[in-house]
Amino acid sequence: MQFHHKTPFARGYTPLVTRSGATADMLMDFGVVTLLPGETWERSSQTDEQCLLLAWGNAKITWSVNGAAPEHQDISRPDLFDYSPWCLSVPRESKISITAGQDGAEWYYTATDNPKRFTAKLFTPEECRSEFRGEGTMRETSTRIVRTCFDDTNRGESNLVIGEVIGVPGKWSSYPPHHHPQPEIYHYRFKPEQGFGLTAIGDTPYLIRDKDTILIREGQVHPQVTAPGYAMWYLWVIRHIDGAHYGPATNTPIFVDEHQWVMGDERNIWNPVKT
Repeated sequence: MQFHHKTPFARGYTPLVTRSGATADMLMDFGVVTLLPGETWERSSQTDEQCLLLAWGNAKITWSVNGAAPEHQDISRPDLFDYSPWCLSVPRESKISITAGQDGAEWYYTATDNPKRFTAKLFTPEECRSEFRGEGTMRETSTRIVRTCFDDTNRGESNLVIGEVIGVPGKWSSYPPHHHPQPEIYHYRFKPEQGFGLTAIGDTPYLIRDKDTILIREGQVHPQVTAPGYAMWYLWVIRHIDGAHYGPATNTPIFVDEHQWVMGDERNIWNPVKT
């Protein structure tokens, strides 16, 4: 499923995915918070864990768990292509508040049910695990940057996994093609903004534009490719499911058998020769 959003996001919260109707099986609420300088947005929940990731701008973020004294931090991120993110994760019975600084700010918000109690944490850009994945394989045709804010290795109590991918111009990501039983949300930005990419969710192809959102359901294969000349950033959020957390413990992701060979000896990949 694909959602287009061609115009700038309105001030305040724009819901993109909800736990009702046609997107109920995603098990997550997901949206964008856009603030002008000095504007404040607040959200609290007694039942949901919540996550806020800063896309760009500067802001003061404040959080409080179960009525405890609030904590706060002034943070900034010039842009989402060249800088790693700040990401706040809080358990249920938490209140969060963000006030935009002089540049304004844009955030991505995710919420899902989680009865567990755990400590709130603001993940810094330095704590975000960043890797240049695909390097040295497939003739460098699937080289991309993968940033993981948190997963089971550093946030085992969470029902979420969240991170970013920056697709290098003209190259593939989410490759070799893979799938997993857990629902996943992709949300895209391009540099320059008129850029585009392509994906196939299962057997259905999609042309991807700036601000698009793609929903990936159980078992759907989802490779991506970026148009030459353009960088493709996308946020990915995965919801663990009961009895099957996403990650090595459940052998996910699962690569499609017929395409796994591309990770082997590059000499097996056809190389064009000018004649």
